[in-house]
Amino acid sequence: MNEANEFLKHVVTRRQLLRAGAAGVGSLALQSMLAPDALAKQIQSSGLHFAPKANRIIFLFMNGAPSQQDLFDYKPEVDKHHGAELFKTYDEKTEKWSTDGFVKKTQRLTGMTSGQKGFPVARSKFKFKQHGQSRAWISELLPHTAKIADDLCFVKSMHTEAINHDPAVTFFQTGHQQPGRPSMGSWMSYGLGTENDNLPTFCVLISNGTGRPGSQPVYTKLWSNGFLPGVHQGVQFRGGKTPVLYLNSQTGETVDARKRMISRIEALNQLQIDTFGDPEIATRIAQYEMAFRMQMSVPEATDISQEPQHVLDAYGPQCQMPGKFAANCLLARRLAERGVRFIQLYHRGWDQHGSLITALPKQCNDVDQAQSALVNDLKQRGMLDDTLVIWGGEFGRTAYSQGKLGDAANGRDHHPRCFTYWMAGGGIKAGFTYGETDDVGYNIAADGVHVHDFQATVMHLMGIDHERLIFKYQGRRFRLTDVHGKVVKPILG
Repeated sequence: MNEANEFLKHVVTRRQLLRAGAAGVGSLALQSMLAPDALAKQIQSSGLHFAPKANRIIFLFMNGAPSQQDLFDYKPEVDKHHGAELFKTYDEKTEKWSTDGFVKKTQRLTGMTSGQKGFPVARSKFKFKQHGQSRAWISELLPHTAKIADDLCFVKSMHTEAINHDPAVTFFQTGHQQPGRPSMGSWMSYGLGTENDNLPTFCVLISNGTGRPGSQPVYTKLWSNGFLPGVHQGVQFRGGKTPVLYLNSQTGETVDARKRMISRIEALNQLQIDTFGDPEIATRIAQYEMAFRMQMSVPEATDISQEPQHVLDAYGPQCQMPGKFAANCLLARRLAERGVRFIQLYHRGWDQHGSLITALPKQCNDVDQAQSALVNDLKQRGMLDDTLVIWGGEFGRTAYSQGKLGDAANGRDHHPRCFTYWMAGGGIKAGFTYGETDDVGYNIAADGVHVHDFQATVMHLMGIDHERLIFKYQGRRFRLTDVHGKVVKPILG
């Protein structure tokens, strides 16, 4: 009997084993969250990654879908055939398509235009010119952007699968049309860690455009960490006196008192980790620590009072109005300087189904000067070489007119089959145009780039092999590009 008791002392029950294992996972999670750069070193040392060309990303997302035909994808053939019917007709008796028209009508259309009696090819109201040594075609609506044409790489053959805003935006940001997956910024945070312990790795800024104010809301799911640890979720910076909610101490509370409170909460949370091993408790500890450090770092990062006047003049007067696109561009540069890995700007108002002729110039005026200033500012500071700037929306706009056609298109519907993005810096080939669309800008004619290809290429520039940055969840191995995507090597510098 004594021998049996002695043996039982060394027997670990199933519950004890699971608890001990969970505690170990929790401790590892806590260590990676409090020092996320350690995770990056571990990944790189395992041989999965390679030397990055970019260290950070500023993604200027034009929420609502800009009209590529009116901004970058110049089509002189459309001018010639303005008003002609776009789609061919199909004769069921002869089983042949008509010779008139430009495109076979086999595509999915939205409910907003599928019932139209006609689909006339619609020219742009705005004039185009070639700019820089690259001779890039850019609309008169973007005169400041035209001045940096030789710094830009245009991809005119982007295409996606979603035809409506919400799934299309979610697809670009998370690699999947359904919500619940980690966002691109969260994947970067998970894979690369941070370069600044006092600011989040992934920051989000939102501005409302004047072209169509209030259109297409932006949801917090777009910067969600999904199934990744909560520390990788994006942190939204808002306009106004309180850029980050719930960050400030209560009135009368000292810094020392705040630190003592956090230390004691951390000790209690550590007891919970040791007992239960829940990684989300580790996330909570890391968030308390980060919030305390951000009480000092956020006011300093958002204070532009020390910016030289010539810099403020370059971004335009709205850079001193928190929450405006220009202000967010300047803040993005300041966050990039301070080691933030992924900075996501959403600018709403590009959904011009109607009143395109009057609304699009307003929307372009919102962004033109500031985005040009951002690229120049990064370049002058020697930061453009390792900062990847991205510009584009969730899909494009139709070559045909939505609604009544006048001397130009007064509205354009959603168009996922082809649209334009531009990128600058961070290892991208400058002064280069990749891909092309057909004569009327409706289908891709050469070198298509799918959303997953775009994501794979961005990850490649950041030193990440998109096929190997994987997170196992509920028995399946997930990645940003799912089971798709290829790096678009011709646009790499």
